[in-house]
Amino acid sequence: MFKLYKLLFFTTMIIGTLVSISSNSWMGMWMGLEINLLSIIPLMNNNENALSVEASLKYFITQAIASTIILFSIIMMSFSFDIKFIESSCILIFNSALLTKMGSAPFHFWFPEVMEGLNWFNCLILLTWQKIAPMVLITYNFNFPLFFSMIIIFSMLISGIMGLNQISLRKILAYSSINHIAWMLASMFTMESTWMFYFSVYTIISINIVLIFKILNIYYVSQIFMAMKQETLTKFFFILNFLSLGGLPPFLGFFPKWITIQGLIENKFYFLSFLMVILTLLTLFYYMRLIFSALMLNSSELNFTLEFSSNRFWIFTYNSISLVGLVFCTLMFNFS
Repeated sequence: MFKLYKLLFFTTMIIGTLVSISSNSWMGMWMGLEINLLSIIPLMNNNENALSVEASLKYFITQAIASTIILFSIIMMSFSFDIKFIESSCILIFNSALLTKMGSAPFHFWFPEVMEGLNWFNCLILLTWQKIAPMVLITYNFNFPLFFSMIIIFSMLISGIMGLNQISLRKILAYSSINHIAWMLASMFTMESTWMFYFSVYTIISINIVLIFKILNIYYVSQIFMAMKQETLTKFFFILNFLSLGGLPPFLGFFPKWITIQGLIENKFYFLSFLMVILTLLTLFYYMRLIFSALMLNSSELNFTLEFSSNRFWIFTYNSISLVGLVFCTLMFNFS
């Protein structure tokens, strides 16, 4: 049953993010982040699930520490130091705290653990909306190419290696998200509009995948085969969405990665773009493992029938957008 107080906290969570990204001072930005944090904690709590209390506590402690570090770096930056090294150090500390807030490696330790204790709706908020404010604030002081290149490589390595041995779908999506954070940070090397486009596409694909998992009520890899035994069309969409998330060419997820790589090469980040393409293959490997677990054929499934039911309407609608998106994007960029 939907509780009315959750609507209030959901609204203030959105307001907190909007305050943060539209503020013209660092203190206003910090206040927006705090409003956002204090609003999402009640949304995470669920009486039916004991793990949600633990997850919300872990999230609160980590975010509170990151907020404290942000406040510390803001106060340090307000002093007028003549030494360039101290000013640069303050900005690096500030950026590190923002990276901790969004769950980027090597500050990712809390992210998969928190995801594991949440329901699918809260997981979707954590994967998408909660990344907006820290990402936008990083674009305001994106001045250290070497630092961010190291963060990108760390994120891709850790997400690829740690995701290989996971059986929980929530943890797999968490490590996948860390990989996409690296791509989003790389897209900032070119221009902010590239990041916005990448984030929009990632959000669409995440909604598609989480919606399928929520409707079928599955949380582990072993449940995929049984849950999709009779759901032929849902299985088809499930496979295409993970291929899109991996960035394979016929799908929408390929397009922002293409633009990002092109931007990196134009800015002479040759080695970084090469490493990113290679390390993304690790994440593609565990996407393929999920696809194969869904693809195992069942004898009752050999006759391919399209059964449309009302509770599957949203899956079909969102996935249709995702599947034809690449065609529209390509046409738009060619003729604009």
